[in-house]
Amino acid sequence: MKKNLPEIVFSSTDSAQSQRVSRLVKAGHLRKIAPRIYSSNLTDKASHIVRRNLYPILGHSFPGALISHRSALEGGPTDTGEIFLTYKYTRQVTLPGIIVHLLKGPKPIKTDMPFMSGLFISSRPRSFLENLQTSRNRIGIPKILPKSEIEKRLDRICQAQGEDAINSIRDTARILSTELNMEKSFNALDKIIAAILRTKPADILSSPEARARSMGIPYDAMRLETFNILFTALANTDLPSRQETRTSTDKKQLLAFFEAYFSNYIEGTKFEINEAYRIVFNNIISYNRPEDAHDILGTFRIASRENILSTTPTSFITQLQSLHHDIMEARPNKSPGEFKLDANRAGNTIFVEPELVKGTLTKGFEMIPAVEKGLPRAIFMMFLISEVHPFIDGNGRLARLMMNIELKKEGLSRIILPTAFRDDYLQALRALSRSQNPTPLIKAMDFIQKYTTRLKMSSYQEAIHILTNSNAFSESDEKRLILPQNEK
Repeated sequence: MKKNLPEIVFSSTDSAQSQRVSRLVKAGHLRKIAPRIYSSNLTDKASHIVRRNLYPILGHSFPGALISHRSALEGGPTDTGEIFLTYKYTRQVTLPGIIVHLLKGPKPIKTDMPFMSGLFISSRPRSFLENLQTSRNRIGIPKILPKSEIEKRLDRICQAQGEDAINSIRDTARILSTELNMEKSFNALDKIIAAILRTKPADILSSPEARARSMGIPYDAMRLETFNILFTALANTDLPSRQETRTSTDKKQLLAFFEAYFSNYIEGTKFEINEAYRIVFNNIISYNRPEDAHDILGTFRIASRENILSTTPTSFITQLQSLHHDIMEARPNKSPGEFKLDANRAGNTIFVEPELVKGTLTKGFEMIPAVEKGLPRAIFMMFLISEVHPFIDGNGRLARLMMNIELKKEGLSRIILPTAFRDDYLQALRALSRSQNPTPLIKAMDFIQKYTTRLKMSSYQEAIHILTNSNAFSESDEKRLILPQNEK
């Protein structure tokens, strides 16, 4: 592959560019993978190259096109590699591994969202209207999702974000339907939402999920069994109360920094430690990684707060959403502060379904007052949030922040989770989540609080020295974490 050539190169009507492309093809530095599309990647399958460069290709080939209909709701191509775009004309274009369906229709409007490479994507209200259009029978996959899937998605939004969310969709769709000439689609959408909100009979609904929606908030009963197992184990385990001795502002800030640094490292946001220090204390943001830098900053700002947030039953959900927004505000694509709409998983662990998030959190939180204050309650709080995984991203960081908020409220030593302890921590979570065994988690959190208590934080340099000597920065498969050797 010739150096400095991008993976995708487009031909051009400009004769100089066209000649340059021809020379590169003849020299063996480029190969043609589709009409007017070339690649400097001479080894991978053309379909793989197109897939990972799909949106730059679409943006170049169909400037200003709107990702619409089912592609807008599903967030991209179907499993069979078909994508639908609203454009100036109707045509089907075949690329390696992808079929592009161009549909003549209304151009993007102000409520639609700018996307990469000059493309746009239908707003959520518009995409629901598009998917309730009549679709002619034809060979291949239809441009719209089944009505039952539309009902299911609206019901999940209602479960995760409340009735105001689907009412807002309806209000916006009412206005858009006139502008887009989709009044018939709006009438169908209005009836579905009215049935979900129980202001119209449910017999028009075809989705079992929507029809089964009850007056209460559903929850994950199996998760509650796991929470009960942890509750019982904590009640029968005597854990120490380790007081926080770092009382000066400088020491608290330093501890909060390492808490934020390691918590983000666990999630894959990796910076060299001195670079992270400059981000937090000198506000020097990496030009190439501004979102990652803001993740660390967001976590640090919460960890370093002096005020203790309320965790009463009525404010718990709101607090979680507020903290998540503060952590993830630099990543609008992660829906800061909004509960997930799609299921998420880590390895073989499938977390709580989106429609069960609020109910499961609420039921779990009802158990919190009965858990002993201090480390037991902190462990329970952390596991509750981690196990539900209520957001698209940032759940681990949020769970550990809430754990330390509980410890801070009682004047106890907070916990940092160094890189070298990552596998111990995650394996302990999995032991409880998958095997209903709470012992590894309780032992792990007891040890790591003991470790954190022994860390001296008189200065950044001293902290780095002690962390290094205790193997804190080591990847988990290199050296195990040991207690700081300056203490007995």
